[in-house]
Amino acid sequence: MHPTVFHLRLRDFELQAERRIDAALITRPVAIISSHHQNGTVISLSKEAEGEGLRKGMKVSLVRQMNHGARILPYNATLYSRIHEYIHKIVQQFTPIVEPSGYGKFYMDMTGMNRIYPSDEEAGIRISNKVQDEVGLSTYLGISQNKLVSRISTSVIPDPIHRIITGDEARFLSPLDSPVIPTVHQPSVWKLVQFMILRQVRQIQSVVNKTADAQYLFGKHALSLTREVRGQDMSVVRPPLLKDHILKQAVMKEDTNDTTKIYFELKHVAEEIAFQLRQRSQVAKSVRLEIHYTDAFKFEAKGSCMKHNDTFVLECLWRLFERANHRRNRVRSILVDVSQFIYVADQIELFKSDTKRNRISNAVDILRKKYKDINFTHNFGDTHVSHHSI
Repeated sequence: MHPTVFHLRLRDFELQAERRIDAALITRPVAIISSHHQNGTVISLSKEAEGEGLRKGMKVSLVRQMNHGARILPYNATLYSRIHEYIHKIVQQFTPIVEPSGYGKFYMDMTGMNRIYPSDEEAGIRISNKVQDEVGLSTYLGISQNKLVSRISTSVIPDPIHRIITGDEARFLSPLDSPVIPTVHQPSVWKLVQFMILRQVRQIQSVVNKTADAQYLFGKHALSLTREVRGQDMSVVRPPLLKDHILKQAVMKEDTNDTTKIYFELKHVAEEIAFQLRQRSQVAKSVRLEIHYTDAFKFEAKGSCMKHNDTFVLECLWRLFERANHRRNRVRSILVDVSQFIYVADQIELFKSDTKRNRISNAVDILRKKYKDINFTHNFGDTHVSHHSI
């Protein structure tokens, strides 16, 4: 029995979400921007806005100079996250093995489900209708034997549901533009693809069919590129296991490479993580920090955090940030994933500075528990209070 993988995609998810909340936007030109700062960029827009000359990736400063009637909306991560989670719960009604892959995107392992549904296409129709009925958003669904081909299908095929028969993966990919292949985006591969004018996947297929040429041209990327242009993907659908993780994200108020501003935002994240670690009486053997840049690239660094006072956690995160950040591009957000926890008992520290830091952290914890709607931050002996709502 061949595996069956669905990929459900809600195209223009952010735009659909905004129009679902405000029906007045349905026929209006709309552009969603990363921030109102002049260095912000357009990340989603309607066809009406494209008709007025706006484009994805365009700087906000340029958008403001243009003569257009588009409604400019800030990126509403809270709204998109809530709708995404609600859709996640809907698709889990059809299979327990669901892997989110970004806002409005889900892999679903439907292997063996033909015993429940008359056909894979019928199951796809039911899933799409369920999302449409309960959320009011339109979907595209790709069906194949692996994640790669199903995902590519939902990005290029105009039909709401499309199936690629097992064995036809390479033929399906052949006429598509080269950038649909993930490995093509590797800088060294992309340079060669442009230099050799390999505009379509079929042209790359003809090159990699000659194994010696592929190895010589693409080096360490030859194997992954060969597999991908043939529609081969051995990765499995993995549901997120978040119970044993602490996930925190710092979204910059404006895209920036100002380390002072980044440090301030990371400090809030560090204190939230440290607080949760102390509540659990745990430290973390694994800390992964992921930097997301404005040009959609991301870099990460990994380490550990074997103490849970605020200052030590901040020092850990900042070291990881400095290791991962070797680009001059502006930072849009930072994701911190903490896992592999170890229980620890409170011990008497040998050094006076650590004892003082622990006392400060414990004192602020008491305030956090008592005044949950107030954000407390501190710099060693100085505690600062900012009111969100009381």
